[in-house]
Amino acid sequence: MKRNARNTIGNPLLAWTDLAWTVGEMWVASAQVISHRTARMASAGTTPSASDLEEFTRMGQEKIDAATESGRAMAAHLLTMNLQFGARAFRHMVTGAGAFMALGASRNVGESITRHAKLAAMLSRSAAMASEYSGSAARLAGRGLAPIHARATANARRLRKR
Repeated sequence: MKRNARNTIGNPLLAWTDLAWTVGEMWVASAQVISHRTARMASAGTTPSASDLEEFTRMGQEKIDAATESGRAMAAHLLTMNLQFGARAFRHMVTGAGAFMALGASRNVGESITRHAKLAAMLSRSAAMASEYSGSAARLAGRGLAPIHARATANARRLRKR
């Protein structure tokens, strides 16, 4: 089943839902592939044909390839994610420290109220940024799962034709 790609940035619930859907698809496809290959191994017995040997060899190699691609995709995403979140965290830390200092240096009640509102808005943005970590973690898992999912579903489609 093909689903539409969604933009999950900014909505952690959608990111986790998309990941759960992908995992479900992969489980169904994996069950089909395992069933087909197990039956094929059982029927081949001690004298597998050339196509059986090719399929059995393919099983191992595709797992190595998928694991390599998965690790590479996750490492690339982690690098960009760490840089982005590190820069944003530093910016929020500096902005927050400045807002706290400005609040402490208020000379009258009106100035204090204005600066307090600015501090509250900055803290609200920081809280929203923290919620983005959850969505980013789901996208990281999705990037790592993508090569494995692609192989499992492709194998299920290919082996279903036999």
